[in-house]
Amino acid sequence: MSFETIKYEVADQILTITLNRPDKLNAFNPAMQHELIEAFDKADADDDIRAIIVTGEGRAFCAGADLSSGADTFDRDARRGPVRRNADGSADYSDPQVRDGGGQVTLRIFKCLKPVIAAVNGPAVGIGVTMQLAMDIRIASEAARFGFVFSQRGIVPEAASSWFLPRIVGIAQALEWCYTGRVFPAQEALDGKLVSRVVPADQLLETARTLAKEIAAKTAPVSVALIRQMMWRMLGADDPMEAHKIDSRGIYERGRSDDVKEGVSSFLEKRPAQFKNKITTDMPPYFPWWDEREYK
Repeated sequence: MSFETIKYEVADQILTITLNRPDKLNAFNPAMQHELIEAFDKADADDDIRAIIVTGEGRAFCAGADLSSGADTFDRDARRGPVRRNADGSADYSDPQVRDGGGQVTLRIFKCLKPVIAAVNGPAVGIGVTMQLAMDIRIASEAARFGFVFSQRGIVPEAASSWFLPRIVGIAQALEWCYTGRVFPAQEALDGKLVSRVVPADQLLETARTLAKEIAAKTAPVSVALIRQMMWRMLGADDPMEAHKIDSRGIYERGRSDDVKEGVSSFLEKRPAQFKNKITTDMPPYFPWWDEREYK
């Protein structure tokens, strides 16, 4: 598959997606939006891919939205044509033309069935940082910089970050970074729990790959897919009973699976497990257990 704004490379059961507009500091544009969604669709359909790393080409991870359109960059009516109107002349917000492109990317990453690791190699501001919030683990180079700069551009946070960010770093830290809109270094991101570790630039990708290889080599892909969705989806549950319901279904269905028999046998026999169940064919019958939300 050929992409223009990203690289899609699979090796050792690890997919590396590289944002690839280095001359523009990997600035996000509509083509990148569509290609990222397509890449995650492709990854979920490929049982050989066990983990995903997202990084940037050159010296930046992603410098945010491509501002080459100038003052009209965020004006949807000017750039896409007028959105549908209600009888009173107000905008019909259910028109898909109103939808935030960054949010469509993060919602797709949120639904992904593979673990996703951000390897943040340089500046990551605006959508460059909010797209990371739907990823599971963020590892930063010492050269990384982060900025939720929306208030300084007269706009608001996007990419569903008002849902993701407080859940990751807490409401007070989320508001401080979004109120000020300032750009901050990797160490502050680590202190604020936005990233899990900071490493020298020349160790970044190897650190991410080591983690991805551990997942690929030792774990059952169906279990990892279920764990990912269990953890993310339960962030919005209103009672632990909701988790207990899903845990119970998972223990019941997976407990009867060939993977669990293999997992226990390999442990007792002191040998590496060979898990055979596949995400594309062997997800349990209760999955998905939620109703997909529609944009309206």
